[in-house]
Amino acid sequence: MTYIRKPKFANPHIRSNDLGLTHRDYEGSLTTLCGGCGHDSISAAIIQAAVGMSLPPHRVAKLSGIGCSSKIPAYFLSRSHGFNSVHGRMPSVATGANMANKELYFLGVSGDGDSASIGLGQFCHIVRRRINMLYIVANNGTYGLTKGQLSATADPGSRTKSGEESQYDNIDMATLAIELGASFVARSFSGDKSQLVPLIQAGLSHKGFAFIDVISPCVTFNNTDFSTHGYKNTWENYQALSSIDYVPMRKEITTSYGAGEDKEITLHDGSVIHLHKTGSDYRPEDRDNALSHISDYRKKGKIATGLLYINQDQADFHELNDSVDKPLNTLASSDLCPGNEVLQSINETFR
Repeated sequence: MTYIRKPKFANPHIRSNDLGLTHRDYEGSLTTLCGGCGHDSISAAIIQAAVGMSLPPHRVAKLSGIGCSSKIPAYFLSRSHGFNSVHGRMPSVATGANMANKELYFLGVSGDGDSASIGLGQFCHIVRRRINMLYIVANNGTYGLTKGQLSATADPGSRTKSGEESQYDNIDMATLAIELGASFVARSFSGDKSQLVPLIQAGLSHKGFAFIDVISPCVTFNNTDFSTHGYKNTWENYQALSSIDYVPMRKEITTSYGAGEDKEITLHDGSVIHLHKTGSDYRPEDRDNALSHISDYRKKGKIATGLLYINQDQADFHELNDSVDKPLNTLASSDLCPGNEVLQSINETFR
């Protein structure tokens, strides 16, 4: 992977967040992806999300596998921890790192080949184990790094630039994540930053396994009028199930107003939001309803986006295994080897 450093100069009037850091402090190296690649928009969305959350870069562990998508972590949060694993094996590394230090924010970036083909088994198991992390799949329906073959997420009838047509039923990553037990599942479009940024912020703040399937067009090999993962089709057919925003936990802001009314609210940072109370009946807490919505829109040739499913009461990996409060990598020898007296008392329980 090629790393090209960005120039040091910056706008002197650029705003700082609560940590005194600016947008530049969350950037990575210059991108080597194709101009217009949706993956660069994902990088930009992650940077914007991290700045808005005042996320400490040194407390973030970013992980990836192999593919165009797995180059994305090079382009954001250069001051964070990072590990680029082998093809399809990022979940194993993420699991081990999370077991060692559960106090970090874990952000995995993968692709439809890295997660839906060679890494499908690993993806299934990291979901069912409920690892506390945000897992993003940059989904373009093609193997861009190996010159444009159709991937397992390509919809039947979808055709690439070379004319290859998908003849098989595809793997819907969002549906699969819900069925496997993910407690936060969303879908978005790389070109819709107003939706993607708050979803990333919510996913990073969620306790448990959070998954976002991001439709991210490949401008070189899979952006034809016949591609369901291209810009034209996505803009024409993606359907947002709800309007999304994310507000970090601070002193509670409360208000009260009636259905059909408007309300202006001033947030902690001084910005103002304008609320309108509607009668939307979509409930992301309903698992069966989420699966039904994804399926219904898919039958119409539409892409259901937004927060599809969330379960805030599900225990994560550490709660299920009753792990110690301290991260494993900070335990001293005395913690790991409490001595002969304790060992003998444990042995007595088996006699």
